[in-house]
Amino acid sequence: MNALPPVHRTTSAMAVVSLVSGIAAWSVLPLVGAIVAIVCGHLARGEIRRSQGQIEGDGLAVAGLVLGYVQLAFGFIVLLFAIAAIVLGLSIGFGASLFH
Repeated sequence: MNALPPVHRTTSAMAVVSLVSGIAAWSVLPLVGAIVAIVCGHLARGEIRRSQGQIEGDGLAVAGLVLGYVQLAFGFIVLLFAIAAIVLGLSIGFGASLFH
């Protein structure tokens, strides 16, 4: 009856920070939250891989990464549209004022 002691697994704190920051990126801190979610998500996944099964939370880290990357992509698209609107608005507004 040699029973192995139960394995005590902990959840990665970085994975939790990544997920919370990813959620914050969509609600309160768009740019900062997205960057923190991405950095912490990658750090957490590396920590989890190196732990050899002692640390869990890969799903939390992946969710944080997805939320962070999608928020950054969304912000970049909005920025491009804003720049295009300004450039087109200025050129249309400036061109129209020449004829009046």
